[in-house]
Amino acid sequence: MTTGGSFKTLVYAAAASAILVACSDTNSRRIDDLDGYTPYQIFELGEYDLANGNYNNATYYFAEVERLFPYSEMAKRGLIMQAFAFHQDQNYEGSRAAAQRYVDFYPADQDAAYAQYLLALSYYDQIEDVGRDQGVTIDALQALRVVFEQYPESEYAPEAKLKFDLAFNHLAGKEMEVGRYYLRRGHYGSAIKRFRKVVEDFQTTSHTAEALHRLVESYVSLGLLLEAQSAAAILGHNYQSSDWYQASYDLLQQQGLSPNAVGNNWLSQIYRQVVQGKWL
Repeated sequence: MTTGGSFKTLVYAAAASAILVACSDTNSRRIDDLDGYTPYQIFELGEYDLANGNYNNATYYFAEVERLFPYSEMAKRGLIMQAFAFHQDQNYEGSRAAAQRYVDFYPADQDAAYAQYLLALSYYDQIEDVGRDQGVTIDALQALRVVFEQYPESEYAPEAKLKFDLAFNHLAGKEMEVGRYYLRRGHYGSAIKRFRKVVEDFQTTSHTAEALHRLVESYVSLGLLLEAQSAAAILGHNYQSSDWYQASYDLLQQQGLSPNAVGNNWLSQIYRQVVQGKWL
């Protein structure tokens, strides 16, 4: 990028330049023969089409800057703008490929953090409802972690951390959805595996309280009352004012029981370790 500048500065400058061009030319034209054009002229063509939503043309011109003038400063600018234009066009594979090339070629550049952030967004923006395959969510988590761990001082680190937490919560939501499916159909063992995963691996998410309650339900249904009491004890310690705890408490009362970490099951061990601080 330009000396002392940033990606945001470049985008603002591109938009302003494109507006000036648009005043004299309202048509979008793609020029395939760019012989005789300077890299700056080609770049401006890309800026104009980007500002006017002609993303296919924009990515073509930015790619041509990189192809015709390799190893130049303008080639570097063209590459990051390719990644941005592809993302604006929701061409996530194209954006990811361009952003990855930028990180590979210019790892120490001031816009490497933004390129990594765009790479992460190419996964994150594809996360939809929790019923879909979660492979893309895992990819988003991994890429977002790189942003705030490798570029902690960048302006993109806080937003990457926020999106990481949301994606992490989303992944826990998938486990809960599958667990509820098994629970409704009486497949208690399979349900317990899903809810246990949330309690052990996603304990910082918003789904933990419900997961503990669903464990109480599952264990009561199986007649494993010591496990049910232990799950309710953890729920009561961490979420005593929640509706989930009240539901678990009422369910145990119907069995003549109360929340209590008893026995030597995995939940009572968690209670002794985390709540009581007894690790042996």
